[in-house]
Amino acid sequence: MTGPITTLRGSTATELLAEVATARNSRLIAAVSGAGGSGKTVLLHDIEAEFRAVGVPVHRPDRNIEHLDFAAGAMLVDDAHDLNEAALTRIHSLVGREDLNLVVAYRPWPHPPALRRLAGALEQHRPAVVLGPLSRMEIANAAAAVIGAAPAPALVDQVWNQTGGMPWLVHRMLRTLQDEGAEPGAESHMLRRIMQRLGFELSELEPELHELLLAIAVGFDLSEHVPAALRFDERHIDELVAEAQGKGLLLPGGEVVPVVQRALLETTPAYHVRSFQVALVDTMQQKRRSLEPVARRLAQDGLQDSRIAESLVRSADHVLASQPELASVLYDEAQAAGMDGRSIAARRAQAAAASGELGRAGQILDDLFESDEVPDVRRAVDTFAAVWAQRGMLAHSAETYRWLGAEKVRASAPLAAIAMIGTGDREGAERMLSSAPVAGTPTLPSVAVRLMGEGVRASIDGSASGALPTLIRASDIMTAAGVALPLPDSPAALAALVALRSGELAVAGSVLDAALKGEQCGPAARPRLLLLRAWVAMQEDRPDQARTAIVAATAAAGELFPRDELFLRALEVGLARRGDDAPALVRAWRRARESILHVPVDLFDLLPLEELVVAAARMRESHRLESHLTEAWALLRRLGDPPLWAVPLHWASVQAAILTDRPGDLAPHAAALVRASSESRTASVLAAAGRAWVTVLGGKFVPATVEAAARGLALVGLTWDGSRLAGHAAAHAEDRRDVARLLACARDLHPGSKRPDSGQDSTEPAEAAVESITGDAVLSRREREVARLILDGKNYREIGEAIFISPRTVEHHIARIRSRFDVKSRSELLDQLRLALGDETA
Repeated sequence: MTGPITTLRGSTATELLAEVATARNSRLIAAVSGAGGSGKTVLLHDIEAEFRAVGVPVHRPDRNIEHLDFAAGAMLVDDAHDLNEAALTRIHSLVGREDLNLVVAYRPWPHPPALRRLAGALEQHRPAVVLGPLSRMEIANAAAAVIGAAPAPALVDQVWNQTGGMPWLVHRMLRTLQDEGAEPGAESHMLRRIMQRLGFELSELEPELHELLLAIAVGFDLSEHVPAALRFDERHIDELVAEAQGKGLLLPGGEVVPVVQRALLETTPAYHVRSFQVALVDTMQQKRRSLEPVARRLAQDGLQDSRIAESLVRSADHVLASQPELASVLYDEAQAAGMDGRSIAARRAQAAAASGELGRAGQILDDLFESDEVPDVRRAVDTFAAVWAQRGMLAHSAETYRWLGAEKVRASAPLAAIAMIGTGDREGAERMLSSAPVAGTPTLPSVAVRLMGEGVRASIDGSASGALPTLIRASDIMTAAGVALPLPDSPAALAALVALRSGELAVAGSVLDAALKGEQCGPAARPRLLLLRAWVAMQEDRPDQARTAIVAATAAAGELFPRDELFLRALEVGLARRGDDAPALVRAWRRARESILHVPVDLFDLLPLEELVVAAARMRESHRLESHLTEAWALLRRLGDPPLWAVPLHWASVQAAILTDRPGDLAPHAAALVRASSESRTASVLAAAGRAWVTVLGGKFVPATVEAAARGLALVGLTWDGSRLAGHAAAHAEDRRDVARLLACARDLHPGSKRPDSGQDSTEPAEAAVESITGDAVLSRREREVARLILDGKNYREIGEAIFISPRTVEHHIARIRSRFDVKSRSELLDQLRLALGDETA
């Protein structure tokens, strides 16, 4: 079962080979021991070559050693375990010859008395060289020699995992790889070919040895229990184990080499394998041993046994909340082993959802809910509700809890309340909460869930003063719990949303950072937390940090859930708008306006809606969000217009009215901000800012009042909005000192803002100041007029005549447009203008 090894050599063999060079000055007496195929013969060939290279005659005797005489030089003896006693005694007598180097190679089994005596004599001169499994590094070096390049780590791992480093199998795999070529997928084909050959060779083993190997491959620990089918005494078993090790079929620890194990199980008749597997389960049960160590292997080998299935379910239950990916695999294996699929369907769905496999979780639950009786119904409902929430369809989450009913919701009442509040059903939320147990279980996750419900309810009952600390505590506890439960949202995300709406950017950032560090709610929650972290960075006027978090979120997700996709698109819009990047804003808006169609409005997705409301106004496409805004206002009315959630949307609507130059649309939202001022500090600041905008737009304002309003916006987390207000006021101020003061305020609040272009036409300083400082529009109204005429092919003079400005002013407009789009050539400018003007050029 061994083959020649031409490229593999471990460190111990290399050390022995190096000693040959000193053989002229000192004798080399050595024993080389190793299992079949460990490289003993090849090592002797290499030693012979080294001896001959230094002029030492070499003798390679056959089996008739006892009848031969040997001259001075070196004698190399292979397969000494196969020699008879006379031959071994003859070799032993040569150990004392001072003119003869002696190297003897043998397997650890069989080990007759004469060989033991010879080995002892040899080891008096130097420790025996034991050729054992190769290391990963040695395998990598050998693979590099075979394929002519550094092997992929996956290839090295494959060879190591399947062979355990046993040289004869490593050689086979690499030789097969060489024959097949190191193409993608070659490893699996290589393994199939080796398995076919091994299966044949194993069938040629003596029956007793084959049975012993099969018992070990199935999972019997011969030190504790021997299958009755073997009917061997202990001494005979020891001999068979030694023989198997001598043939290189067992690892040093006594386990069957993995690839040999697979070949045994696949080539032995199935009924024979099953009889051993059932015997193993019976034996372990009789001895009251846990089946967990062997359950997975037996299930993967195809055994269907209720005892194995139950053991796998217990293992999966143990890791469901902390390692959902592993739990998912274990539940699948349990089902394959005979477990009733419906009885564990809710747990399988929970594991799938927590692993980010929403589609799979939904399919499992769809099948489960088709029947009248749903096992583990509360878990199933929690999971289905979480799946709907992650898809951005919180109304279906609430409907799922209504289907369950208040009488059955019990400890899930806070989750039901969150879903119902999020969709505007305040009365339904109260019914659910009133049915919850007065004293729930005191576990970390259950306490965190109760605090989540309390915090969300507090957020609609008043200001953030009660909601935010409650949600922060919920986040801290959930992170400490280290579990991934089915939730409509993570407590850190809810806390961050409340903090953002309260203008507490630092608090939002610290909560999210702690949750990300603690891996709150597992990998499926990470993208949303990162996107919210990006939102905080955007609000803090740190666009680079925001983009870094976005990249991390998309990398962590692979494919974002619809709810998170909406957040991503709104972030792209917000960053482009704040960076005054017109082409990027056009592209981002087109993606966002499509993304929002996939996600109905709910309370916890108002943040991206508010950003898109402002962007839509800038793009003159507010009509695209009319239905979403109608839904949002209706939802907020059903909840009693809670200031924490309503005030930012009113502010976004104020900004939209300003951008579209529709002061009539501004009035009701400004009034709403004033009404909410008594309950909300943020509303008070925004109301003052709204009044300041009105005075600026009317052309009659007090610069100090405007500056105070702008800085107030910064204090509630709206630094960029404050910069826009100050910049716009500067553009309309008459006194140069007021202009300078307000521009300084704008730059202070938004350090990345640009100074007004030099050399601009003195008749239009206000328009240029607004555009350069605030990024108030993709293109100003005048620039859009110029852009349309450029696309019509007009020159500077013709453009000036068309809109009654001088050619020099036209030149300055075009220079600013080129700078804004960062283009060098006329063709690039035309492309960007077509993109920016969109349908206007059709």
